Amino acid sequence: MKESYSPIKFGDMHNYLDLLRQANCKASDYSFANLFGWAPHYGLEFRFDGVLCWIRQTWPQPCYWAPIGPWAAIEDWAAKPEMSCGARFTRIPEELRLMWEGAMPGKLQWQEARGQWDYLYLSKELATLSGNRFHKKKNLWKQFSKNYEYTYQSLTDNGVEAVIDLQHEWCKWRDCESSEILLAENDAVARVLVHFSEIPGLCGGTISINNELVAYTIGEPVTEDSLVVHFEKACSTVKGGYQAINYLFCNDAGRGYTYINREQDIDDEGLRQAKLSYNPVDFIKKFDAAVL
Repeated sequence: MKESYSPIKFGDMHNYLDLLRQANCKASDYSFANLFGWAPHYGLEFRFDGVLCWIRQTWPQPCYWAPIGPWAAIEDWAAKPEMSCGARFTRIPEELRLMWEGAMPGKLQWQEARGQWDYLYLSKELATLSGNRFHKKKNLWKQFSKNYEYTYQSLTDNGVEAVIDLQHEWCKWRDCESSEILLAENDAVARVLVHFSEIPGLCGGTISINNELVAYTIGEPVTEDSLVVHFEKACSTVKGGYQAINYLFCNDAGRGYTYINREQDIDDEGLRQAKLSYNPVDFIKKFDAAVL
């Protein structure tokens, strides 16, 4: 089975995206930009098996992610070679967990993966920041718009190089050299942006002050009603920069989507509190599993 897996390549994109549409999987992990961008860090590999695409992680420990395809059409999950005794799975969305429990009762041992849950927000709420729940966020946005003469632009190919430069500068401010995950994210941003115009639906926005880029965000639709925010960075010296790029991007690219998916908190307490402060309306729950 090892020989049938191959590294995730850009040439696999359209085949994979067709299966992703059939799965209607809402989890941010399974967008193509996420898989392609983070593939080197996790050693991600694909195996196309009829109507399924199996995803294998090889680092830092081997395990499988959820297979992508028309889940409900699979009649014999237990017969798949990936379901052999001792195999481990991660990032399994709750919908697939329920299917597997019904199809293979007692075959898998489950564990909640809280740090991998995606945060879902109503697009209209992030685009208006109305009500007492968003009072602090709206105040920061108002201070930003009052204090700075800014320019917001939807990201195009012409702006990609400047975004990569800002990302590298942000890495210097945050001392990414001391953080493996921040270094990996830095590489993922560049890897995705090289193919910015080629990945269907990939979008972004930037803020400039005095012709200098100070914030950016990169997003991608995961389903017809939800848009995921993959990367978002702002200069630490610009007060309200993060609130501004979030607000402006939701008013721009977020129009037409019901939900904004702002991904996981990876069990980082500071990140968790930041995501909770935007008042999520739901979570995409995910689980780890071991085959018994």
